[in-house]
Amino acid sequence: MPATSVEINIGADSAVIFDLIHDYSCRLEWDPFLCEATLLNGATTAGVGVVSRCVARNAVGGLAMDTEYVSFLRPSVAAVSMKRGPFFLRKFAAPIRQKQIENAVVRVTYRYYFEARPRVLTFIIEPIVDFVIRRETRKRLTALKSYLE
Repeated sequence: MPATSVEINIGADSAVIFDLIHDYSCRLEWDPFLCEATLLNGATTAGVGVVSRCVARNAVGGLAMDTEYVSFLRPSVAAVSMKRGPFFLRKFAAPIRQKQIENAVVRVTYRYYFEARPRVLTFIIEPIVDFVIRRETRKRLTALKSYLE
């Protein structure tokens, strides 16, 4: 399963960054990848066991993914695992970590793992999917930085 990391340094408090990333009521204010971001099953805040649905804007396919929080340790790390997603993904998981590296500077690291399907075509699909996710993740983290700074 391919694994890729994308990092950015942000001049903001780690707890502020963490809270903003996982606040679905304002997610669309800063996240350029999404046209919808909601918590499901009546949840009002993110946390372990909570399921979210994120829908990509049409320019990147308009695909939806439901993920479940499997880790939620404010303000340092949260991780999700795909419950339902695009037809070409068999598995997807991603932790996002915040680490204080200097006074008032936090390194945000988004690491994702995925497995494409069908298996016979993974050698074609996985490099394309990795390229798109990496590119969009860089844009998202840059937008997060701009929003906070």
